Amino acid sequence: MTKPKIWLSSPHMGGNEQQFVNEAFDTNWVAPLGPNVTGFENDLETFLGNTSHVAALSSGTAAIHLGLVLLDIKPNDVVICQSFTFSASANPIRYVGAIPVFVDSEPETWNICPIALEEAILGQLKKGTKPKAIIAVHLYGMPFKVNEIRTIANKYQIPILEDSAEALGSTYNGQKCGTFGDIGILSFNGNKIITTSGGGALVTNSKEIKEKTVFLATQARDNAPHYQHSEIGYNYRLSNISAGIGRGQMQVLEQHIGYRRAMHQFYLDYFETIEGVSVFHEPNDSVYSNHWLSCIVLDATVLGKTAEDLRLALEAENIESRPLWKPMHLQPVFEKYDYYGGTVSEHLFKNGLCLPSGSNLVNSDRERILAVFNRFFG
Repeated sequence: MTKPKIWLSSPHMGGNEQQFVNEAFDTNWVAPLGPNVTGFENDLETFLGNTSHVAALSSGTAAIHLGLVLLDIKPNDVVICQSFTFSASANPIRYVGAIPVFVDSEPETWNICPIALEEAILGQLKKGTKPKAIIAVHLYGMPFKVNEIRTIANKYQIPILEDSAEALGSTYNGQKCGTFGDIGILSFNGNKIITTSGGGALVTNSKEIKEKTVFLATQARDNAPHYQHSEIGYNYRLSNISAGIGRGQMQVLEQHIGYRRAMHQFYLDYFETIEGVSVFHEPNDSVYSNHWLSCIVLDATVLGKTAEDLRLALEAENIESRPLWKPMHLQPVFEKYDYYGGTVSEHLFKNGLCLPSGSNLVNSDRERILAVFNRFFG
């Protein structure tokens, strides 16, 4: 008999989501506007603090796309992007016709390397092109080195588009991720820390930019009794139904973060005595990760086994795990673009593994995972 699937990171409902969805049906707010959209945005603004203004959108990818539009990125402009990330961080650069330039990670946070970032900026300046934006990602919920990256961005007067899709609830020096960039983005995809089934948000400290975002996300319709459009718009607004799920999820966000962090501690405790395995964790006390996904790196020269061997061992027991992100500069669709840095991201991709991390995992799931570990590591 097949054992139940243990997922890497599956949706976890809190119980009150249905109430908000039912209210939307009962009041006929089945549209990309309504009380749930406003309420969800207000909940996020309160949670993020720091005078945040939030526009709820259909996806995190849509938020990155609109972020680039709002930063006035044009065809053939250069946008620097962290290479070690999901493709949704980079694809919108091409949506607007801009040119991506990829940058390696540093080994502490696995995020954009300050040294390689400055090399990329100087390299592009030598070519006669000043980069127009920097996309920096809080990978797997781990905040990037905000102070160092912001210092470089300010030095060259380049705005930061902060990809916080995986980092809702993470903090850097006590400040919430999503609030550090000139524009920030969030994701509520089904596998994220909270979900709206699919959805995202753009975060800004400007009420005017929020209003502009909503305008663009609703087909850029001018204020006229007829349908008139002076700008290109998009169908990117979050629906009132999905926002209702989000409102219920916000009620359990802190609890879900606690469960994820407890799962991460479970892995830390297990691998403490396993030579050849390192668990991805905060480098210092200024960083607080939601540990959206718990990740490990295996040293095959010590273990005699690889991350892929472990993935297959887990898969044989119907337990999902996944390789770390394949760097963008190694992807066929992006391999022709400039890359700056060393081999940190390549090393992580070849030797790392994401482990089951969901907030809805229970003791019986952990026992099954442990049983595989014990057989695999001996």
